[in-house]
Amino acid sequence: MRIVNEKQLTSLMDMKEIIQRVEVALEEYSSGRTNTPIRTALPYDDEQNTALFMPSVADGLQKIGVKVVTVAPNNKDLGKKLINGFVALSDYKTGEPVAILEGSYLTMIRTGAISGVATKYLAKQNATTLAIIGTGEQAFGLAAAVFATRDITDVHLYNRSKDKAEAFAHKLQHDLSQYVNIHFHDQADDAITHAEIIVTATNSSTPVYSASLRPGTHVNAVGSFRPTMQELPTHTVTDAHKVVVEAVDAALEETGDLITPIENGDYQENQIHGELGKIVSGELSCREHDEEITVFKSVGLAIVDIVVANYFYEKAIETNTGTDVDF
Repeated sequence: MRIVNEKQLTSLMDMKEIIQRVEVALEEYSSGRTNTPIRTALPYDDEQNTALFMPSVADGLQKIGVKVVTVAPNNKDLGKKLINGFVALSDYKTGEPVAILEGSYLTMIRTGAISGVATKYLAKQNATTLAIIGTGEQAFGLAAAVFATRDITDVHLYNRSKDKAEAFAHKLQHDLSQYVNIHFHDQADDAITHAEIIVTATNSSTPVYSASLRPGTHVNAVGSFRPTMQELPTHTVTDAHKVVVEAVDAALEETGDLITPIENGDYQENQIHGELGKIVSGELSCREHDEEITVFKSVGLAIVDIVVANYFYEKAIETNTGTDVDF
């Protein structure tokens, strides 16, 4: 069995390749060719932390695995990672365990790649400006995916800690593009008014901005993963021409970004445009004109984790990366 740690995963990552794999995974899911239950979320430690269990089988792709992740928001005060976990892969035919891969980096990359697919199909083709609200652990993967699908020249950042925003900006310019222009903002509203693509990646339970979006804006919202968390203001959802999700059932069960507007009577389930996989397959329309406001609300999808993990596993075998253990 191959074990691959975070540093080794980093050396194997090619975001454009991963986005291609994620497109296939999303299409397989929306076509009904996977068995991907809604993830099990178990709050613990007085509901401060969350443990997430996400199995999936893709018969068409002959992949099987499970991701186990814990989210501990108070870890940031301890100088530790917010997200910890692993992905375990098994051989599709024999069921034998073949790999364990570090989960927090993989989660960051798959989260980014899903939003990269959404950006590819829903953002304006000529979009060059990106706003990122929240510069925590997930933000770099999201930025990398947007950079992989659009020619970004300017990034507008808002984070409650300016020091963290500055450290994130340094990483962007070092790892993605030394030529990108970075703009810091004291208010989230100021950041989003300058952007054609917006990414929200926070742990907030209340909306992180209040301003209305400009025509043509695309939003990738990834922070709200509980019914009690509403990262987007209701008007962003109700003003959008298209609201897209990975999995309708999961989104309606897990995210307050949709649950709250629906429960308050401001939005209806049947107004959701549909699943991203159906846009990839051509069954549903993507962006149709430059004035549309589009929203992609992501809650994660286990089959994507498994497909991305398999990508890293195959690369690890090809490059002899990782450690083999007798299990």
